[in-house]
Amino acid sequence: MSRDILVLYYSRTGHTARLARLVARGVEEVPGMQARLRQVPPVAPVTEIAQPPEPEEGAPYATRQDLLDCAALALGSPTRFGNMAAPLKYFLDNTGAEWASGALAGKPAAVFTSTSTMHGGQESTLLSMALPLLHHGMLLVGVPYTEPALTATRSGGTPYGASHVSGPQGDNAISEHERELARALGRRLADVARRLAAGA
Repeated sequence: MSRDILVLYYSRTGHTARLARLVARGVEEVPGMQARLRQVPPVAPVTEIAQPPEPEEGAPYATRQDLLDCAALALGSPTRFGNMAAPLKYFLDNTGAEWASGALAGKPAAVFTSTSTMHGGQESTLLSMALPLLHHGMLLVGVPYTEPALTATRSGGTPYGASHVSGPQGDNAISEHERELARALGRRLADVARRLAAGA
């Protein structure tokens, strides 16, 4: 059984990447489970120079094999007009073979995001990422209200997934409640994956 939880994200300014590391930390708080951090490369309307095979910083780029190997998937993106960022959608749009084969069907999944403003589309972005996962037959895991930080937070954090409000200038540190909820999401995702594998 795979014990790898794929934490896959796109991050332009680093906020979503920091959230991804917190989700990964939560994953690894579950005995026997491990996080595999991966990112997707940027895209542009006209690509003149190919991206290097490995990014200059951060996690390695994801491959289709990462999707096949994982026991569960945590998917993260900054908000772009209330939607996931184009690089992440481009990656997902190229998973037709995995959809046709049912490679992700039955695996648990979770989503997380970062926005610059409090009402900048966090929940709609999380829902936009959930839609292709539902088409893949994945089992969505959110953040339940049994997590005290969900009702205490004055910044990010939703029942749909972990989130962070970075501020208009991008200078807000991840708050304690945002940290707690990101780790809680990782723990819950890993625990569900472990339970599903044990019952298989």
